[in-house]
Amino acid sequence: MTQTETLYSTMDELLADQEFAGRPAYDLIREIQDLYLEDKKPWVIGYSGGKDSSVILSLVYVALTKLKKEQRHKHVYVVSSDTLVETPIVIDLVTSTIDQINKHAAENELPITAHQVVPLMEKTFWVNLIGKGYPAPTQNFRWCTERMKIDPVSAFIKDKVERFGEVIVVLGARSQESASRAQVIAKHKIEGSSLSRHTSLVGAFTYMPIEDWNFDEVWMYLLGAPCPWGGTHHELFALYKDSNAGECPLVIDTKTPSCGNSRFGCWTCTVVTKDRAIEGLIESGETWMKRLKALRNWLYRSTLPHNKGYYRNIKRRHGKVDFARNQNLSDSYAEREHTYGPYQMKWRQHWLAWILRLQEELNQDKHRITLITESELHNIREEWLTDPNEPDWDDTLPEIYKQITGKAFEKRPSDRNFPRKEARKILESLEEEFEAPAELVMKLIDLQHSMDQSGNRRGYLDKIDTLLNKDWGTIEQILANREATRLDTDLKRELQEKDVENKAYETIEADSDDDQKKSRQLNSLYDAELTLLTKEYEELLTEEREFLANLEGQH
Repeated sequence: MTQTETLYSTMDELLADQEFAGRPAYDLIREIQDLYLEDKKPWVIGYSGGKDSSVILSLVYVALTKLKKEQRHKHVYVVSSDTLVETPIVIDLVTSTIDQINKHAAENELPITAHQVVPLMEKTFWVNLIGKGYPAPTQNFRWCTERMKIDPVSAFIKDKVERFGEVIVVLGARSQESASRAQVIAKHKIEGSSLSRHTSLVGAFTYMPIEDWNFDEVWMYLLGAPCPWGGTHHELFALYKDSNAGECPLVIDTKTPSCGNSRFGCWTCTVVTKDRAIEGLIESGETWMKRLKALRNWLYRSTLPHNKGYYRNIKRRHGKVDFARNQNLSDSYAEREHTYGPYQMKWRQHWLAWILRLQEELNQDKHRITLITESELHNIREEWLTDPNEPDWDDTLPEIYKQITGKAFEKRPSDRNFPRKEARKILESLEEEFEAPAELVMKLIDLQHSMDQSGNRRGYLDKIDTLLNKDWGTIEQILANREATRLDTDLKRELQEKDVENKAYETIEADSDDDQKKSRQLNSLYDAELTLLTKEYEELLTEEREFLANLEGQH
């Protein structure tokens, strides 16, 4: 049997001759037809491109072709999730299958349409990692699954629930795949029905017609006869054989097991130590994927504990330096475990250049591939311009893009055109003289500019206060400031605990000369600091207004 031949020449011959999970194949086709005719709930087939979801898609497709035209009374939606970082060969196969289904179904008047859903632009892998600086996903911080897989498919299903009241989601889940999956299937089964309740989506039911099939039965069905929409599944089989991997299931809730150590999924996945699927494809001849693997491995190395300080900012995105709390550690910040923040801007710029260069090279080598979309680039640029810790006043993304591609980056009308690059250099030159971090002043100017653009100054002082209360400076300076604050707080607490009669702090009456001396010193200290901060704040606002006026005059 060659790669284009099948054991049976037609699907009818296979169905008439084979049993699956101990029942004749035609019995399952009739079960699917009966469930379809039972009510008006539309169906949603979850299609990941793997072997199990391919069987489900084929079974439902065959069942509908064997119904009379007037019986095909409700629509069947096929939904596939494209995270935008899927393994290129897999997503090409999925896209090709979706095109074939839509074409063949329309020609044969079948109520089936196939759709690919993608994450919202602000939730894609590159916008989060390169734009916002999120660290690459790990077992302990797997931020990708919900944003990139669950949310797009759930939104698609919710839309159909809102339109039709209830839907049936058809999935290729099998109990033999894993013990955890078998438990989930059994837990939500409706007694006396072939349906289960969806674990999280109200109004959605799940139907899993091959839950009792074994591995061999899946491949017997797929390789035994031609696809009902044309062609065969030999290309899918070759992909499995070459990659030594199982597919990443279409994930529709947080209880569905995500990709394991061996899977088709995102080529950027850093949850696993080694991507066996890509390595298998490379060994089978797809050597061009070594370049994808190199970038993925670099991202993986950035997640290792000893590398965090090298790649990531000392502050979190909320602008504060955080420390892991542990009862066995000292109260001193210096002796707690430092929790690092997002990737430093220089690394995000480096990785963007790498991706763009790789995309250019692969397309020049006749690999039609998109590693990062134009929409993602616009979102990344906006994230860089407004970064909470390292605002990119040089606006480097258009420059990186032009340097790599040779083309000008088409800025959107809504993109910021504030003259920042020259201003940054001036602020950095004045940083030491005025003991004011350039990044803080840049954020204050950004705030002023945004307020002027919107015309709404509500909450202006509160936003300034928020910026001033973030951590600025080196880690040593931040720790020193925190330690000084802690000592002042301890002194205040000591005096308050001894004040058993008066509630107001300013009327403390100490029981000893030492306490009275401490009280007077503390009041003097706070009065002096308050006066100094007020003066510095007023000077900062004056300098900001003058600086903005000069910039506007220059441009």
